[in-house]
Amino acid sequence: MAARPDTARKILIYWMDGMIVFTGVLSVGLTVAAVMDGKFSPVVAAIALACLIGFYALYPVLLREAFDTRPRPTPKLLAAAVLSAASIVLLPLDTPGFSIATQTESLWMSVAALYLPLRATVCLTAAVVSLVTGYTVLMTGQEWPGVLLLSAASTVAMVGALLLWRWLWWVIRDANDSREAKARLAVAEERLRFARDLHDLLGHSLSVITLKSELAAKLATKDAGRAAVEMAEVRALAGESLAEVQQAVHGYQALDLDEELAGVRAALEAAGARCVIDARADGLSPAGRALLAWAVREGGTNVLKHSKATRCAITIDGGVLEMVNDGVHEPPAAPGNGLRGLAERLATAGGSFFAAPTPTGEFLLRAAVPS
Repeated sequence: MAARPDTARKILIYWMDGMIVFTGVLSVGLTVAAVMDGKFSPVVAAIALACLIGFYALYPVLLREAFDTRPRPTPKLLAAAVLSAASIVLLPLDTPGFSIATQTESLWMSVAALYLPLRATVCLTAAVVSLVTGYTVLMTGQEWPGVLLLSAASTVAMVGALLLWRWLWWVIRDANDSREAKARLAVAEERLRFARDLHDLLGHSLSVITLKSELAAKLATKDAGRAAVEMAEVRALAGESLAEVQQAVHGYQALDLDEELAGVRAALEAAGARCVIDARADGLSPAGRALLAWAVREGGTNVLKHSKATRCAITIDGGVLEMVNDGVHEPPAAPGNGLRGLAERLATAGGSFFAAPTPTGEFLLRAAVPS
């Protein structure tokens, strides 16, 4: 759940929706049963039912508004309080529906806690519990300690549960944001390193080339022989600089197969997918290992971005890589730039590439490199 914030968010919200629907149906059912028993008039029952239905309809809306942040109290929150109080007042005292209706104040207080600071929540909870306790004792004649204890316990439990419910989502969301920030930071640091390497490689060479070119231009009309010598040195420096840049880029692009396998496993397991690796690549050439490392990186990225896999198996044997995951539940779109680039890279090196769904409902990526 923590691996996919959108999925975690839906699970938390839908779970709470289910609890509210269950409680609402129970309240409405008990009220209808009381009407059928003749315990209060249909007109009052209709008003009480309208209040209950309105309250339980507003509750999920209020939850969603306060799920990602703590907003300021809204008129809808006040409307829910009025509907909760009206249902408590209208329902007969000697019916199970009244006991259920009094729980709407705990529900309302719990959602109000999502909108209010802690001090305001504590004060409002005390006030609401006192009012409900006083009304119940006044109308039923029950002993106030028992009523107070029950009302306070249910309200505090509901407030704590809902605050914990939202806190859990905030932890999941912040953890995911942290992972994304670390990934962006890693990319930025790598770009900075590469830029620094290029500056170190080219800064001195380009400065010397500029000076010698200016000198050659000045000598062209005075000493053609010396100007030619200077330009020959410029050409040699340019060739050396080009070779150094090519070497730097080659080193930048070179990947380590073992490191990529470990990185993909960590990323997939952090995303909630079990990753099984069986790699036998000791006999491969460095170029072949680098190609398979690129295939592993792109395959892992493809699983994370375009599937909802719970299991991924990576096998390397005899220069052939196979990555199989179970996250394909609909026809895939056209291959992206990453897969196309990987296919071109392998084809250029004399290898082969294949990526498509299997008849068993899985997705297979196969890359083969020359032995």
